[in-house]
Amino acid sequence: MTQRIAFELDREYVELNQLLKLTGLCDSGGQGKQIVASGAVYVDGQQELRKTCKIHAGQIVQIDDVEIHVVAM
Repeated sequence: MTQRIAFELDREYVELNQLLKLTGLCDSGGQGKQIVASGAVYVDGQQELRKTCKIHAGQIVQIDDVEIHVVAM
C-alpha cells in the first residue's frame, strides 16, 4: 500500500535531496543524494537522477511505496 505524505512548500522550490531529508525518508542531505543517485526516486512518474533537482508545488515525488505530494502553503 502506498503511503502518502503532504509536504507544505514554504518557498519557490526545494531541492530533491533536501525534500527526502525534510520528510524523514533519510537522515541527511548526503544520504538523500545517494538515494537519488541509486535511481530509486521518481518525479511526476519519471526517474530523476539529478540530486538537487528543483521540486515545486504541484509535483509528486515517489520513492518505493511512498508518495510525497508537494503543496503550496
